[in-house]
Amino acid sequence: MPYTEVPGARVPIRMWTEPATVEDVAMRQLHNVSTLPWIKGLAVMPDVHFGKGATVGSVIAMRGAVCPAAVGVDIGCGMSAVKTSLTANDLPGDLSRLRSGIEAAIPVGRAMHDDPVDPGRLHGFPTRGWEDFWSRFDGIADAVKFRQGRAVKQMGTLGSGNHFVEVCTDSTGAVWLMLHSGSRNIGKELAEYHIGRAQQLSHNQGLVDRDLAVFIADTPQMAAYQHDLFWAQEYAKNNRAVMMGLLQDVVRKEFKKAKPLFEPVISCHHNYVAQERYEGMDLLVTRKGAIRAGSGDYGIIPGSMGTGSYIVRGLGNPASFNSASHGAGRKMSRNAAKKRYSARDLVEQTRGVECRKDAGVVDEIPAAYKRIEQVMEQQRDLVEVVAKLKQVVCVKG
Repeated sequence: MPYTEVPGARVPIRMWTEPATVEDVAMRQLHNVSTLPWIKGLAVMPDVHFGKGATVGSVIAMRGAVCPAAVGVDIGCGMSAVKTSLTANDLPGDLSRLRSGIEAAIPVGRAMHDDPVDPGRLHGFPTRGWEDFWSRFDGIADAVKFRQGRAVKQMGTLGSGNHFVEVCTDSTGAVWLMLHSGSRNIGKELAEYHIGRAQQLSHNQGLVDRDLAVFIADTPQMAAYQHDLFWAQEYAKNNRAVMMGLLQDVVRKEFKKAKPLFEPVISCHHNYVAQERYEGMDLLVTRKGAIRAGSGDYGIIPGSMGTGSYIVRGLGNPASFNSASHGAGRKMSRNAAKKRYSARDLVEQTRGVECRKDAGVVDEIPAAYKRIEQVMEQQRDLVEVVAKLKQVVCVKG
């Protein structure tokens, strides 16, 4: 059996990593999830580590219930990537101008666009359904509606933390564009609002961890959360699509003579809920730091900013609920990384990558993450590799 089963309270915990290598606090989180009355399955990916609300790198399958804190505050966070017609030979020796062009086009950190981006001006952007998407904002929680203006201007922005925009090359020399972001502040505020509501419900008062408070099916609270959840997941997908359009415009301008072409965009969430069917049951599957890897599904598994990333195709393994890891996974906290490493270490570990190399992003240093090669080795029964990428430009929030 390619995975290890660890006994859980109501279901076994299927682990695609060595249980002994998982930090104690993360194992406690996983065991706590297994106590939930609605749980039907729990799978753990090789990038597993302790997380806020629930363990990062876990797939939680429940019947008639969903835990908003397990989804987390960055609803719909995920990846997008596209292969271009450019090759490594088209790239200049000095990539600083390309990086500056990306930073000028896509606001990072808490920044937003001065004016909303018109998706109609982005080459190839799928504008169908755009007006319908925004019309559904009227149905979201009243407590968050005042944020509409900010949400509109943050559409097409990166955010901070581990979010990034990259230019990469694959083993054949082809140039790829890749980015990582989610639902920005609107997703965060919707999540926090519903997490607070769930924790007040009477059926959650006896849980071993208040972060595991759930909404249950056929209740107004569940209906309200699902509306806002699915809207925020769509916001995240649209946010990445707008950024990818802006990024492609930068590349077209920078490489005008080469007239770059772009293949269809690959996009996948890795913090989200999906309604799926397993073993004859309709389940709500929460992927907390995991991608869907159904048979033939394309996905993106990034490493750290100085290593590399993978484009993958799912093998459709039902034991993992058709899931795979969402990245390398942290092996030390942000605070621990800042204490242990310096900007000088960052310079050394990101040699050859055009990126920020200052103290402000030391918490994202490659040494703070697990080895992506080992993570991929541990999930050979979940995905197959389509392409291995190495970044040459990395823009961080």
